[in-house]
Amino acid sequence: MDAAPEISVEGIESARDLIDPVFLDSPQFRSDALSRLLEAEVIVKLECVNPIRSFKARGAFAFVERHRETAPTPWLCASAGNFGQGLAYAATRHSIPLIVYAATTANAYKVAKMRELGAEVTLVGDDFDAAKDACRAHAQRDGLTFVEDGHDEAITEGAGTIATELGSWRPPLDEVILPVGNGALVNGVGTWLKARCPETRIVGAGALGAPAMERSYRTGRVETTDSVSTIADGVATRIPVPSAVATMLEVVDDMILVDETWIRRAMDLIQLELGITPEPAGAVPLAAAMREPGRVKGRRVALLVSGSNV
Repeated sequence: MDAAPEISVEGIESARDLIDPVFLDSPQFRSDALSRLLEAEVIVKLECVNPIRSFKARGAFAFVERHRETAPTPWLCASAGNFGQGLAYAATRHSIPLIVYAATTANAYKVAKMRELGAEVTLVGDDFDAAKDACRAHAQRDGLTFVEDGHDEAITEGAGTIATELGSWRPPLDEVILPVGNGALVNGVGTWLKARCPETRIVGAGALGAPAMERSYRTGRVETTDSVSTIADGVATRIPVPSAVATMLEVVDDMILVDETWIRRAMDLIQLELGITPEPAGAVPLAAAMREPGRVKGRRVALLVSGSNV
């Protein structure tokens, strides 16, 4: 397995200066309704109230600003939709052409938004990882820049800026529950919090129908699956990024999987109590807390609503 990339607290803190301020300091507040439900102090952070309705632009801006002068263009990436939007939003600010590979089954709304933001979108393969294989092959064949979410430290450090905001809570949070797709979010947030707020537990949440990241975390090696089956496309990883798994083993305290029923319940509850319509992956942290209420009872826990591109 690849060694963990050099993700640093200093890199995360310096990434804040690279990110468009519209994506920083997203709303975070105590939800009385969710606190009563879970018998805990529940802090929600809404990473969906921004121009692309997800957290992905944080990592995209950090990558663009660190590599725009040196990386051959056009750039290529694979995406279920949100990372492609974030990278397109950031890249077009510098007139960097971007080709996004997405599965033929990708969310049509997300595909349309990537194109609106200036990306050329190629649909290939039955799922995200098949599209990613095709994207990597294209980049290698033509000597172009393949931007891999979950692998490049700039992307992980950009996502980790979320932790600098969560870390402002006093007393510190007991636990943060985050959705896990390719791992950039949980690894970036986990790296910063483990250094600055070591008493805070980092918990990853995924879908039962896409267990590859959770299995890899449990076994300590990359575990792949033949297929995925979940409405939560943002966490539907079939082939984990080896370096992301290596980092997870250092900064994540636990992983939870939830089935589709819990995800749908969490989506409905977020819409009812917070007035936000989350995408399925954005509701996975709340679904995890609802599925295992005993782990959060009496604790101060933060839940990230990571996107609302339904």
